[in-house]
Amino acid sequence: MNHLQALGLNSTSKCGRAFNQPLADYNTSHLPNPHFPDILAKDMVRAFAPGKCILFGEHAVVYGHPAVAVAIDAGVEVELSESDSWTIEGIPFESEKHPHISHILNDVFDYGGDPLKIKIESGLFSAAGLGSSAALSNAMGAAVLRIMDSNAELDLVKLARIGHAAEAKAQSGRASPTDTATSALGGCVVVAGEQVTGTKHVFDASMVTPEGDRKWSICEVELPADLDAWLVLGFTGISSPTGEMVAGVAKLLEEDSSKDQEMDAIAMITQAGLTALGAGNLEAVGIAMNACHERLQNIGVSSPELDSLVEAVRPHSLGAKLTGAGGGGCMVALTQNPQRVAEAIEVVGGTPLISRLGADGVRILS
Repeated sequence: MNHLQALGLNSTSKCGRAFNQPLADYNTSHLPNPHFPDILAKDMVRAFAPGKCILFGEHAVVYGHPAVAVAIDAGVEVELSESDSWTIEGIPFESEKHPHISHILNDVFDYGGDPLKIKIESGLFSAAGLGSSAALSNAMGAAVLRIMDSNAELDLVKLARIGHAAEAKAQSGRASPTDTATSALGGCVVVAGEQVTGTKHVFDASMVTPEGDRKWSICEVELPADLDAWLVLGFTGISSPTGEMVAGVAKLLEEDSSKDQEMDAIAMITQAGLTALGAGNLEAVGIAMNACHERLQNIGVSSPELDSLVEAVRPHSLGAKLTGAGGGGCMVALTQNPQRVAEAIEVVGGTPLISRLGADGVRILS
């Protein structure tokens, strides 16, 4: 159970679209969150950080190959207001139960101000590989920075680093910067061991993990402004057991060395997909997504539920694949007809979430 689940957040009912609801009536931006008041006191801050979707490179990134992720419209909103006592979602705040938040308050900012009332709203599916904990860390970091200094400008790279450290604190020293960097920077982000050809280098990250030193290069790809396409995510309703799936792939590669070629193939598909993205060649991006899903099936990380959603949307999509660790969680489709894709997902029992391709990163709402 993650920290948002422990708070009873991430209700999937907030994420989907009512069946047969016209797309024109469906709020795809998810911002600002209507559950928060429009008129705020001076000692109140609201910050938002988006979730993420991996387009290419899941699992292969564990073995040094690049991963390509995009920010999505849905995310996590944090509201902080000064109070007489520390609370989170109306109950007493216990720091040991919320390591992300405690790390940011105490270790990063050494917060010594008035007690805070913390409110969190999420538009992301829970435990579905969409980076909900990273979005929480980034939004919390931005909110604390601003409530401590109302004139502070957001440094997106600094917030990405803060979020990464918070993730590592909560995950026993193991955390990739993919989720936090994508959520902080927005757009399309590439994470690899070194800069990838055709990308713009943004910053480097390193961490001492239980397995040794890890280093990453975080880069970005500028997406053409006139892309006529949407992402539609489909949630299976089943949690994605990331650790279990990663361990399963490691065991498969150890027992069958011929499966190494699947990782090499995913790396080649990732590079082709990146090139197509930068050129705005949506058809080629879709072809790469379809090819990537096939390779992920070959290493055993898909599932009947994911495959069912992928097959259901392909007649209305440029391409579709699972996204994230697999075994459950979500699939993603690239499409120019998001309403048809959302309906197809619902027909086979999934829950859709529509997003732009590469949303804005972390920001202060008020």
